Amino acid sequence: MTELREGDRIRIRKKTDRGVVVYEGIAMPTASRNIVIKLDSGYNIGVRPGNAEIEVINRAEVLKERTTEEKRIRKVKEGLPVLSILSTGGTIASKVDYRTGAVSPQFSTEDILEAIPELGEIANVRGKVIYSILSENMRAEYWRKLAAEVYNEIKNGAEGIIVTHGTDTMGYTAAALSFMLQTPVPVVLVGSQRSADRPSSDAAMNAICAAKVACSDLAEVVVVMHGSTSDEFCFIHRGTKVRKMHTSARDAFQSVNEVPIGKVYYDTGDIAKIRFEFVSAYKKRGEKELELRDKLEEKCSLIKFYPGADPAILDLFVEQGYKGIVLEGTGLGHVSAEWTPTVASVIKRGIPVVMTSQCLYGTICDRVYDTGRDLLHAGIIEGDDMLPETALVKLMWVLGQTTDMEEVRRWMHENVAGEIRGRSVKESIS
Repeated sequence: MTELREGDRIRIRKKTDRGVVVYEGIAMPTASRNIVIKLDSGYNIGVRPGNAEIEVINRAEVLKERTTEEKRIRKVKEGLPVLSILSTGGTIASKVDYRTGAVSPQFSTEDILEAIPELGEIANVRGKVIYSILSENMRAEYWRKLAAEVYNEIKNGAEGIIVTHGTDTMGYTAAALSFMLQTPVPVVLVGSQRSADRPSSDAAMNAICAAKVACSDLAEVVVVMHGSTSDEFCFIHRGTKVRKMHTSARDAFQSVNEVPIGKVYYDTGDIAKIRFEFVSAYKKRGEKELELRDKLEEKCSLIKFYPGADPAILDLFVEQGYKGIVLEGTGLGHVSAEWTPTVASVIKRGIPVVMTSQCLYGTICDRVYDTGRDLLHAGIIEGDDMLPETALVKLMWVLGQTTDMEEVRRWMHENVAGEIRGRSVKESIS
């Protein structure tokens, strides 16, 4: 059999019962005896070498593996800002495991820079791997460490921060950093819906747009992700108002109850032509002093109400030592009438209960129907127009600052990091 190298472009003619079938693509790593090739469509297939004629069309260039020290040394370009890339894992920082076909977080920050050299044209980049996890494994204790790392990078001269993150729980982390950090520079979370080995990958464009935002005059925690299914632009979403709204689409992220802060228009192949369009007010670079407020009460829970749900679930959380509860109620912020006595009992025990809505768009108002008024009388805290997950993270943060119920109530109604708009909004910018 012809000796193959990873990256060779090959053509395979395979004899089958249906005649000769021809496959053409790139030779990929494999742990089996089969030949794995990536077709031009982006799909991988395995071909048994028996009865196969293999032709190498183009040989892959043999690249010398750079040492860790060589990777660490990067030429500083005068006039460019200093950006820190903090990697936590996720699809944007993943490689394909060719033994299983699964995507696993194995890319270091240096690997990302190697894969997206355009970042070096935008800024002098330094990187650090904080975690190498899929985002479903994120925890509150990890948020605290990440916030501290961001704080230290800014304190040590970083003019902008990029956090690479898995998309599934990016909204939670963005909210957590928004509450824990007061920042004088941009803090940009970015991810990708499709890994870098796929032709439809959004990784490079998202990262490049994120870097441009990290060099801008914005000074907030934001999420930068594809704004359409094509490679036209990315949206800049406020960290407390963004949600992943589709499992796999490249434009999965949307701002809820607020329009995005702006757009980053992407011109393939020309970094200089990338431009911004800001449509919402935002905090400006240097407007606030750097501050870290990273105390969190981890024993808080988000509970989704559904028809027939047993209110005893609240007691179970209380028995497990939970200090705060966010309810994801229906409509304007309702649960069934049988829940009201249990809610009142929980609140009397000094545990704040915050009401949000499954509708996502719109604001809570428990003054319209009897159920809502009964909940208010029981002591429920209205979550205004906060996303349920943002309300959960905020309650964790508030309880990290105070346990006084009146202070908790006051803080939950105060707009700390752009999480409360105060009126219903369902808009988009096209």
